[in-house]
Amino acid sequence: MSEPRDSTLRLDPKYDADGLITAVATDATTGELLMLAHMNADALVRTLESGEAWFWSRSRQRLWKKGESSGNVLRVVEARIDCDQDALWLKVQPAGPACHTGARSCFFRRIEGDRLVPAE
Repeated sequence: MSEPRDSTLRLDPKYDADGLITAVATDATTGELLMLAHMNADALVRTLESGEAWFWSRSRQRLWKKGESSGNVLRVVEARIDCDQDALWLKVQPAGPACHTGARSCFFRRIEGDRLVPAE
């Protein structure tokens, strides 16, 4: 049985107990998965209003704009929300590496058995 939020055209994010929603960012041109982060209501509003990705840092317990110190902002081309409105998909144009390590994507390693290897 679906809830009204599952089929409505009204934006009604379903935040978790900490007030967060999961967000993934992919390159709008290549489709490559760049990063996964979390947003609170403020981050979502700022993202939609500014056209640049904002997130909630769980480790720093504060709002942050992706690229605020590095300049590697993510310009949002399209924002989608899943059927039950508890996850976001941002299609973005990255201004540089998405990962804080300097890698293009945060998903730059592949698991092989019990070790990690470069995914390139």
